Amino acid sequence: MTIASEPDLTRLHDALGPLRDREQVAQRLLDASARHSFDPDRDIDWDAPLTDGTWFWPPELVSLYDTPLWRRMSGEQRMDLARHEAASLASLGIWFELILMQMLVRHIYDKPVTSTHMRYALTEIADECRHSTMFARMIVKGGTPAYPVPRLHHQLGRVLKSVSTAPGTFAATLLGEEILDWMQRLTFPDERVQPLIRSITRIHVVEEARHVRYAREELRRQMVTAPRWERELTRLSSGEAARVFSVCFINPAVYENVGLDRRVALAEVRASGHRREVMQAGAKRLTDFLDDIGVLRGPGRRLWRASGLLA
Repeated sequence: MTIASEPDLTRLHDALGPLRDREQVAQRLLDASARHSFDPDRDIDWDAPLTDGTWFWPPELVSLYDTPLWRRMSGEQRMDLARHEAASLASLGIWFELILMQMLVRHIYDKPVTSTHMRYALTEIADECRHSTMFARMIVKGGTPAYPVPRLHHQLGRVLKSVSTAPGTFAATLLGEEILDWMQRLTFPDERVQPLIRSITRIHVVEEARHVRYAREELRRQMVTAPRWERELTRLSSGEAARVFSVCFINPAVYENVGLDRRVALAEVRASGHRREVMQAGAKRLTDFLDDIGVLRGPGRRLWRASGLLA
């Protein structure tokens, strides 16, 4: 694939049309929020018993699916692994949303307090608060431990939320949202999956669609208007974020907690062509977009390839 030069990117953005008005985009998203927002504490029946014989995550999305180890596992052990991986992803989601909320607050700190753009950002932060509590309740309901990210990456998150530039904030937002969104769009209509999980993923998909639109519009704007150094930093930081995200996606403790050898499981996940295809398919819509707006260039692109998310 040919990597565009800076003048080429200017022509590319001209071809894509003018940037959409920030206030108009925010107003449309506020209107959508008014029509389609949820309160998980009230809109999910947390007291309903779990359904026997159903999955917590579609089997095709479980990390070991179609590996030699998977084929040796019992049906009960496969379902148990799916339950623990769902908890691991929920834990990752909470970690990521805590970082995102702080980055969004930093983004709007200097914005006009009466702007529609700020109003929508605050609305999104409120959504993310509800999502985090929803994921925490899901972990408890599933009867698994929470699965925090490794301590090093937890500390790197402190740095990211404190020093991220505006384009870096929205590139990281899309990384965290779009891959899980792709998986959840496969999950909520799947009748093999626990009704509780289907309700949770449906709520998340509906509300995250607005968050993705907001982040895409703002990142597109930033990649045109930000100083060159910020654009270059975004290319590098997004590639490093992709690498960290792929490392943290599933906590390896899930394998031990279902009676598997961690080293064997990790080796089979790394060797799995199916898993690689799943992760790249989940990231494709995002990587196509980032390529279009000039994020996937230079050393940052090599980091994206190293992450395994870029085909």
